[in-house]
Amino acid sequence: MELKDIKAIIDLMKKNDLSVFEMEKDGFRLKLQKGAGEQTVFAAPPMMPQTSAPPANGGGAVGAGPVSTTGAAPASDASREIPSPMVGTFYRGASPESPPFVEIGREVNEDTVVCIIEAMKVMNEIKAETKGVIAEVVAENGKPVQFGQALFKVR
Repeated sequence: MELKDIKAIIDLMKKNDLSVFEMEKDGFRLKLQKGAGEQTVFAAPPMMPQTSAPPANGGGAVGAGPVSTTGAAPASDASREIPSPMVGTFYRGASPESPPFVEIGREVNEDTVVCIIEAMKVMNEIKAETKGVIAEVVAENGKPVQFGQALFKVR
């Protein structure tokens, strides 16, 4: 991706009042986010090809640079988060009259639908994508959520 393409994306973000833009293509990842003082932050972590199985017990990756553990499953029983995969409006149930998809204490697995996020008039079912028990509902029903924002905590 060339600098002129990134500048065009920044202009589109400003024009459409977007606070976060993220894309991934052919192993290249770009995330643009408005920060304090209307500053746009570029973050493209180095992509290292995996030629063998990942090391066990937290062994370091070959190469230089920091390794991000955001979104990775924790090694202990500490709570994990189910993040929002998109910007939209969070709904706990299929309709205002319907019961919530999940309650605190409910066991979930990777395929359990936990909520709906409405984005551009489309209702998107969101799956837990992890195993565990719902420990906390973080997002508020009927309120906007951002990409990556915690929706639920799972233990």
